[in-house]
Amino acid sequence: MSVLPLAQALFAPKSVALIGASGDAKKNTSRPQRYLRKHGYTGRIIPVNPGRTEIFGEKTYPDLQSVPDAIDHAFIMVPADAVGAALEQCVAKQVPAATIYSDGFAETGEAGRGKQEELLKIARAGGVRLVGPNCIGIISIQPSLALSVLAVLEMDNIRHGPFAIVSQSGSMIGALLSRGLGRGAGFSKLISVGNEVDIGVGELTDMLVDDPHTGAILLFLETLRDADRLAHAARRAYAANKPVVVYKLGRSGLGQDLAASHTGAMAGADEVADAFFRAHGMLRVDNLETLFELPTLLAGHKPALRHRISVMTTTGGGAATVVDRLGVFGVEVVPPTETVVNNLARKNITIPRTRLTDLTLAGARKEIYSAVLDELLASDHNDLVLAVVGSSAALHPQIAIKPIAEADSHGKPLASFLGPQAETSLGLLAAAGVAGFRTPESCADALRAWRDWAAPVEMPDANPQAISAASALVKALPGTQVNEYDACRIFATLGIAHAPTAVITKPDQRAEGVAFPVVAKILSPDIAHKTDAGGVVLDIGDAVALETAAGQILARVKASQPAAHINGILVQRMEKGLAEAIVGFRRDPQVGPVVVLGIGGVLAEIYKDFAIRLAPVSIDTARAMVGEVRGLAMIRGYRGLPRGDCEALAQAVAAMSQLALLEGRTVTEAEINPLIVKPEGEGVVAVDGLIVFGDN
Repeated sequence: MSVLPLAQALFAPKSVALIGASGDAKKNTSRPQRYLRKHGYTGRIIPVNPGRTEIFGEKTYPDLQSVPDAIDHAFIMVPADAVGAALEQCVAKQVPAATIYSDGFAETGEAGRGKQEELLKIARAGGVRLVGPNCIGIISIQPSLALSVLAVLEMDNIRHGPFAIVSQSGSMIGALLSRGLGRGAGFSKLISVGNEVDIGVGELTDMLVDDPHTGAILLFLETLRDADRLAHAARRAYAANKPVVVYKLGRSGLGQDLAASHTGAMAGADEVADAFFRAHGMLRVDNLETLFELPTLLAGHKPALRHRISVMTTTGGGAATVVDRLGVFGVEVVPPTETVVNNLARKNITIPRTRLTDLTLAGARKEIYSAVLDELLASDHNDLVLAVVGSSAALHPQIAIKPIAEADSHGKPLASFLGPQAETSLGLLAAAGVAGFRTPESCADALRAWRDWAAPVEMPDANPQAISAASALVKALPGTQVNEYDACRIFATLGIAHAPTAVITKPDQRAEGVAFPVVAKILSPDIAHKTDAGGVVLDIGDAVALETAAGQILARVKASQPAAHINGILVQRMEKGLAEAIVGFRRDPQVGPVVVLGIGGVLAEIYKDFAIRLAPVSIDTARAMVGEVRGLAMIRGYRGLPRGDCEALAQAVAAMSQLALLEGRTVTEAEINPLIVKPEGEGVVAVDGLIVFGDN
């Protein structure tokens, strides 16, 4: 078997076999051969077609075994039922890499998935690495390899540059290439991954980190496959100063209907994806244009500690189109300081102390624009400067564009949004390495992504004693879902206190050790949402009322949930505090364990006000999560309200996240809802709990 490095076999092969090549220029299967030569491929092209002896001037072979020389890469274009045989030829010929254009596999359903798995077995047994199937091909600009059926490759020239694209959508490769070229971007590699039976987004991203021609990696994703490999690659890219920018589709609630907890419904696929990207140093954008504009803004920078933006403009309305969106995103736009205003006044330049530094009245002159821009860039009251330019961008670029292109950024990101269509000015900015935006939407999207950008998160230290105690307790419990009493015992081993509790099995039984007033709740591993089942009575004042409430609960639950296994009635002291929080844990099928913090109670999943991170989290990350939840402002000292014990809440979040490290059994979902937050210094207390285990 060839020892050719995989990246070389994929992107710089010395020979390419085109299995299923056609001599009919109207067919897609003729395109790779024509495109390879058209775009300057210098290696050997080997058409394979048993019905032809020559195609487009190249000697054609009936099969790979007839080819006398070694083959570095095979491009397979035969019908689905013939792909297996073609792949077996690759194994016999010791071809190190094959790209499968053919469709009819996993994308068609279970039967196609079975065919695809057979391909993988053949390839792995024979040492062939696969891209696809159902992929549109691989394009390398440096070095040249147009191994694709994309119609856009009919163009004569493709500008080389630092952008590499990896896409799970084949059709979007052409769209992204044409969009990027239309705005002056240049490319190093473009790869369609298809069904990712073998080589996927993560492994390709890892290769691109080492590609000397690639400066930024742009991902078009429909889902997350092999998240661990992508996480590793993204961290390497961050260390190499190669930003990974993601545009992801698939904003779906798939699987949430199966969630037992509120946490499962809150932390949907999209929210989990956001947490995954941020944890590993990637940036997610919501506008296709931002893919090409954001890397320039990030060049030479790492995430900022603060994210204050100064905005200067020669068009108030044009700037407002961006600033309005920044306000929706919660991005901080700051006014100039008194020092900045005074420094400019000494130069006879008057600017307002408003968050939008509008130079319209100051006069559109180069010396004014330069002075204001330089003063803002030199000031330490902001972390990024946005220069918005009006009609002068199209008519008089020397007034506003040249000062931006020539400015000393003082180590800060510098961005510019041009109101009019102004390709010449955008070219000047690009040549100077300044991010120039064509639309307010892409500009605001980029600044929001910059604000959210963070260094990859490091795994926090585990609490070995707590993990050991919780693991021992978990192993002793039967079934896949435990009742509230046992769930709270597990939380307690992790360091999360719960309210004084007793379990009674008959309505007239005393609840020893629990002072009135109390709450009575049905205790069953089969009933996650007790209120919905009529299984909760609050504020019970004495033993007589408790006996009545317990009898009513049992009657209602037996009527509404006749198949549920009942362990008794849980009697718990009524707890009061300043706020109710929900702290949840979920093992996501794509990215693994996550921890969630939000507003508690029965409306938790309706409010959609929560913070989410990959688990486990450090105490610092947990504190940041407490600060993110808008509904918890009331306990953070908002408008003089009494402060809650935010530190104890953060400790509870960090403790819950340690469920990711349990030994022996896998927790798929867990939740405390509500967790009562008491006044500062008095802690938090769990008054409900749920844990669901996997089958192991």
